[in-house]
Amino acid sequence: MNKKTVRDIDVRGKRVLVRVDFNVPLAEGKVTDDTRIRAALPTIRYLIDQGARVILMSHLGRPKGQVKEDLRMAPVAARLSELLGQPVLTAQDCIGPQVQAMVQELKPGQVLLLENTRFHEEETKNDPEFARQLALLGDVFVNDAFGAVHRAHASTEGIAHYLPAVAGFLLEKEITFLGKALESPERPFAAILGGAKISDKIGVIENLLGKVDVLLIGGGMANTFFKAQGYDVGESLVEDESLDTARDMLARAGGKLVLPVDAVVADAFSADAQSKVVEVDAVPAGWRILDIGPKTVDLFKEKLAGAKTVVWNGPMGVFEFPKFAVGTVEIAKAVAALEAMTIIGGGDSVAAVEQAGLADKMSHISTGGGASLEFLEGKTLPGIAALADVGQT
Repeated sequence: MNKKTVRDIDVRGKRVLVRVDFNVPLAEGKVTDDTRIRAALPTIRYLIDQGARVILMSHLGRPKGQVKEDLRMAPVAARLSELLGQPVLTAQDCIGPQVQAMVQELKPGQVLLLENTRFHEEETKNDPEFARQLALLGDVFVNDAFGAVHRAHASTEGIAHYLPAVAGFLLEKEITFLGKALESPERPFAAILGGAKISDKIGVIENLLGKVDVLLIGGGMANTFFKAQGYDVGESLVEDESLDTARDMLARAGGKLVLPVDAVVADAFSADAQSKVVEVDAVPAGWRILDIGPKTVDLFKEKLAGAKTVVWNGPMGVFEFPKFAVGTVEIAKAVAALEAMTIIGGGDSVAAVEQAGLADKMSHISTGGGASLEFLEGKTLPGIAALADVGQT
């Protein structure tokens, strides 16, 4: 990683403005999943220990420029206080004279959490004046919100034009793991892609095909490839507008791109639907594919055997329904058992691995679904690009 980190700057006594990703689920005024808060703790604790005055900022939900009482940051501050073992102060806004006064009163080692940045519509518009107002609160800027770096927003990209800007430890870890997989993977290098739509992952498939030794495709996106091969997939989800793309990819990929050979089909899209296992070219009329079948699980395990680097993004079926989660869980077990660098790339695949109780068996669980996808696609992520490079003064 060629970006400066919080280790490369002197933060003692300074106002350190940290962009975190505290976009966490809430219910009845309490945080129901604190994974993202915990992920930011190493950076926050380091700054506290170094005697910095720590000012945290994050978005929460999609208030679209309006103040929404159910999207205030207070429940997040309460959970963070418990995790840190010290009080976390909260501001009623994220800019303005009152917030500036609170920041001025902060003592070294104290933590202040600003109000939801998306209560201001200028945040998502990356408004320069709003970014400047945020920057008035800090002496340096630390971005530790990997889940938001693919967005050019005021608190992720704009602010870096006004303050010295470096990466936090979580962002450093994400860039290091994902970067190594793409730039210098230990081989064999296998990628597993799932999820509903091929259109969401065309760029990722294109980028990975040139880098991996094998690319396994599961989930709803496999259906479009089946139809491109001329199979009737019944009522399965298919993106007809992507059929030509699928045909082109199959023609260019050779044996590198591996599709399921059998599937678990259902007579309805529901948790208690009737189901059976069929070959992928024998889906009954009126039925739909909801998971990979046992032969495919064995095939995918065979293809993964001996892999030294594995990147996985997207479940193999409708894992929210227990009956159709078997394929995803079996692949998770296979990946967890490998002696390899294993990276789980955000969103549903993370949820599936956690549901299977295998998260601690993986080398790295990414905290950013969209960001990890765009990273794997080879795109420039604005929140990372804005940070100072090593050697830059």
